[in-house]
Amino acid sequence: MSADSSSSHSLKRSIVRFAREAMELPGLSLLSKPLYRRYFSKPYLHGNIYHGIYASYEEALLDAKSLSSKELPATYDVDSATIMYRQQLSRLRACDYPTMYWIDRLIADGSRRIFDLGGHIGLAFYGFDRYIDYPADLVWSVHDLDKVMQTGRVIASRRDLSGSLRFVHNPEAADGCDVLISTGALQYLEYTLPDLLDRLVAPPRHVLFNLTPLHPTRSFFTLQNLGVAICPYRVQSSAVLVQQMAERGYQIRDQWKLPDRNLRVPFEPGYAVEAYYGMYFELQKL
Repeated sequence: MSADSSSSHSLKRSIVRFAREAMELPGLSLLSKPLYRRYFSKPYLHGNIYHGIYASYEEALLDAKSLSSKELPATYDVDSATIMYRQQLSRLRACDYPTMYWIDRLIADGSRRIFDLGGHIGLAFYGFDRYIDYPADLVWSVHDLDKVMQTGRVIASRRDLSGSLRFVHNPEAADGCDVLISTGALQYLEYTLPDLLDRLVAPPRHVLFNLTPLHPTRSFFTLQNLGVAICPYRVQSSAVLVQQMAERGYQIRDQWKLPDRNLRVPFEPGYAVEAYYGMYFELQKL
């Protein structure tokens, strides 16, 4: 992208942001709220936008379906989702380094079974491979949407000569793994991370997540327009999540803040998320 086009893109985003903020001014919100809802339901190609506050995944999904269209379905399981984030196959983002650091340490300490929840086409597996010497007996299992995993298998047949990368249909395949990781996926799931752990006979000793929106006190759903779909989007209370993990025997070993990532739902000022987070939990021995 040229400097001119980049500047034009930034200017356009600034104008759109200013317009959205102006709509929320007292006296204008009653008129502009339905206008924003119509704007939200259009394909949006220059970043993620949000709409509404919902008490449950089911309530959010119902409204997503009412806003969806052929061009913007209420599901992320679409062909266009399979080509998103392809640039991460060849380079890491700065926010990936804390997770990679701990995966490197855990592999060095003997972990061999990694379960990647929402791991797309194996982005973390390929990205970390440039910096970590994977052992020959490593098994890295990815669970994601069907279309994404189908593409992942095709790519793995060409790129993963070791055969370490696998794609599994059920999240319960995490049973018995050493490490469960999730990067930017927990917010899209119908269930919470503690809910999944409750379904496992042998839960993992190590649990890491990254790029996750957490609110200090509130747990809620909103809708996200990704440009290719409108999806329910979960935000959890950080205090509640930590407490739920503690009730299952997990304690925090590390956590990191990503202040460049944030979330604002127009017309809902009390639900702003000022930063995204990553955490590493370890199951305590009895």
